[in-house]
Amino acid sequence: MRQIIDPQFQLGEQDIAAIELDRQSRDDIPRLLRGLQFIDNETAVRERVFAILAEVLPDRVDDTGTVSAVSADTGRPGMPQWRILVLGTLRLGLNADDDRIQELANQHATIRQMLGHGDWADDTRYALQTLKDNLRLFTPEVLDRINQEVVRAGHVLVKKSPDDALAVRVDSFVVETDVHFPTDLNLLADAVRKAIETSADLCEQASFSDWRQSAYNLRGLNQAYRRVQQLKRSTSQDAAKREARQGEIRQACSDYLALAESFLERARLTRLKLAVEAHVPEVQLAPLDAYLVHGARQIVQIRRRLLEGERIPHGEKVFSIFQPHTEWISKGKAGVAVELGLRVAIGEDQQGFILHHQVMEQTTDDQIAVPFVMAIRARFPETHSVSFDKGFHSPANQRQLTQIVALPVLPKKGKCSGAEWEREHDPRFIRLRHRHSAVESAINALEAHGLDRCPDHGLDGFKRYVAMAVAARNIHRLGAILLAAEAEQERRRQRRAA
Repeated sequence: MRQIIDPQFQLGEQDIAAIELDRQSRDDIPRLLRGLQFIDNETAVRERVFAILAEVLPDRVDDTGTVSAVSADTGRPGMPQWRILVLGTLRLGLNADDDRIQELANQHATIRQMLGHGDWADDTRYALQTLKDNLRLFTPEVLDRINQEVVRAGHVLVKKSPDDALAVRVDSFVVETDVHFPTDLNLLADAVRKAIETSADLCEQASFSDWRQSAYNLRGLNQAYRRVQQLKRSTSQDAAKREARQGEIRQACSDYLALAESFLERARLTRLKLAVEAHVPEVQLAPLDAYLVHGARQIVQIRRRLLEGERIPHGEKVFSIFQPHTEWISKGKAGVAVELGLRVAIGEDQQGFILHHQVMEQTTDDQIAVPFVMAIRARFPETHSVSFDKGFHSPANQRQLTQIVALPVLPKKGKCSGAEWEREHDPRFIRLRHRHSAVESAINALEAHGLDRCPDHGLDGFKRYVAMAVAARNIHRLGAILLAAEAEQERRRQRRAA
């Protein structure tokens, strides 16, 4: 059973509209809370956002992996969806981990007021796992809809007319996944280690003694891996020594692969025994199956590369067994050779609100330009111009964008024809092109407030984290506008009083 917000005030609880925020503070918390306060205070915005929050409910998963919906009117009381929104906004808006959010939710007086707790009579405390479980209830789709409502509310504040044209700036950047630098050797070590640990845990639950020496097995695996790793670090310039070292590397690598294969074969036999004799459900065996697949692939690739001298095609490589969606991205930036993560495209308007975002899976900038602008136009029909950098250029994009927006600002790569030269030297084109670099400020703000590296696991977790960061950024922007306007009103009042 869940409520969006408790309609009945408790002893000592304060109305959200009456919460006093420090307008002089330069911290991010007052801005985030002011944006949330505006959402709660404005009746029309509140109704639309709360209608979306009503959909944030957990799923029930049985032992067979079947997912069923949970009713909002039955079961034990769960965390109100308003509190989930507040805590999720703070987590991304402050670039905080779960431990800091727990501390703020339990100890910060103003945040507890925003959550709907009393000052002295309410001793509610949040457990760390409770916060983690509830923040996972958001989906990227729900967060995107909330973000649209926040942006529309912001436009009401800053636009003179609802029909005022929007000038959108589009760019992409890399959000890193929480992975170590990959090599085929350490990826194999990860896969075999997790296969051993998972097999040992499942055997312990089924009262099997097959992996009672799992700790010893892991030490042997680590020693074999370190042996190959140390031999590969040789920097000898002598040809004879270098050739001898290559022979040692091949032998150590063969030993390492043989040991890894033996452990993976034992894990496969254990998996069969668990399924047949202990009747362990497939859903519990799925992680072990994934590690076995990763391990088998890495063995084949190591043998092809180190022992047979073959070059592995980029498309066959996996850069993390824990975050298999991770991509190897080299954008040619100074001082940044490679980034491990996924590209994210954002579209920001002239008011500083992020209208739309997209996680780009195995996609380049030029491939998303048209569908991305179409998505922005569907959400905000008043979009008049969209600017890009040259990375989004293609002849097809140039043609199609002119049919979607009135003024596409997309510079061409290479030499321009006469018509193209005239288009790019139009005063409107030049003005918007010069303003395009302001999108880097939005990207920097997102990276400073959580989107430098994603700590959440899985592709779904990655997309949820990015969507929450975008919504939190817009709520932060909304709060900053409101606090600045209130500060200006206070200055004017003081001047009149003087």
